[in-house]
Amino acid sequence: MAAPEIADLHPDEADIVAIVHDWVESSVRPVARDLEHANTYPAELIDTMKQLGVYGLVIPEAYGGSQVSTACFALVTEELARGWMSLAGAMGGHSVVARLITRFGTAEQKDTWLPQMATGQVRAAMALTEPAGGSDLQAIRTKATPAGDGHRLDGVKTWITNARAAGMTAVLCKTDPGAVPASRGISIMLAGPGPGFTVSRDLPKLGYKGVESCELVFDGYQCPPDALLGGTEGRGFAQMMDGLELGRIQVAARAVGVARAALEDSLRYAQQRETFGQPIWRHQAVGHRLADMATQVEAARLLTTRAAAALDSGRRSDLEAGMAKLFASEACLQVTADAIRVHGGYGYSADFDIERYYRDAPLMVVGEGTNDIQRSVIIRQLIDRYRA
Repeated sequence: MAAPEIADLHPDEADIVAIVHDWVESSVRPVARDLEHANTYPAELIDTMKQLGVYGLVIPEAYGGSQVSTACFALVTEELARGWMSLAGAMGGHSVVARLITRFGTAEQKDTWLPQMATGQVRAAMALTEPAGGSDLQAIRTKATPAGDGHRLDGVKTWITNARAAGMTAVLCKTDPGAVPASRGISIMLAGPGPGFTVSRDLPKLGYKGVESCELVFDGYQCPPDALLGGTEGRGFAQMMDGLELGRIQVAARAVGVARAALEDSLRYAQQRETFGQPIWRHQAVGHRLADMATQVEAARLLTTRAAAALDSGRRSDLEAGMAKLFASEACLQVTADAIRVHGGYGYSADFDIERYYRDAPLMVVGEGTNDIQRSVIIRQLIDRYRA
């Protein structure tokens, strides 16, 4: 299938999506299964993503990026995930950190990091989750205490994507553990490799192979004076909540891409596979299942691009981003399960891609805030907007 068309996408942005689509079709899909099964880091594919400008899609041109609308960014993410979800993950956290620096960084931080990030020379990771807590970010224990001209960073982070490949990590930490509410004591440190910063281990995973997810240990890591995002303590929680609006749209787009891949493979197979003298799509049970799968993919994409438009409008969009992430990830889980039903025994075989989509799908349900957290965000925003 061709890349999806979005009516109000600028022609130049449509060309970007088409270029990524064609590259995924010619260079990613033929190798993704072998790379994923071997759990091999896709160095050559990552290098091509740099050349295509994927790492600079949220960075302004003034800093060497090729900033596009969030809808375009989401569609590029969808195309990457359609080929191999791990590739979309490899640019997801990086893009959130780029948004954080663009919106909240000091002039020096922008000049230092954004040009290198735009080309992918420096790839960024974001470190939020900790072993003792996931979605409750106000309960983090990682601390940054004043030391010399900067801060000393101590704590452990886990499930950090791109941890070994990252040249810089945005670390959510407490600079005032006694603050009330706790969110006012949270800051973000931009940490490069150095003494006291250890990638301790890679974490085994059901899916999302190839790109590493690691545990990080900070033990007396010395943050330089310019490491504090924005230069003012206590703003990190609000900054990260803003960044996660893009992050949740990106995860929703990943889910759309994986679900779309499962749908496309199923439509192809249903025309080739025959039972009782006819293609299986003609059997009502299979045909109706395919119709439902396609409807879910289209609805998920529409919610995702709607959330993208809300983000670009400049208004608070955590309601729209939460809805998109919630619906798209649940739809992906359902569509990939249905794709196994369409394929029968072949859907369970490692010789087909369907089992990979099925293993990748659960990540989007729990990533960037679990779906139960999304429901809590959604209802709070609904009440705020529609007070009786």
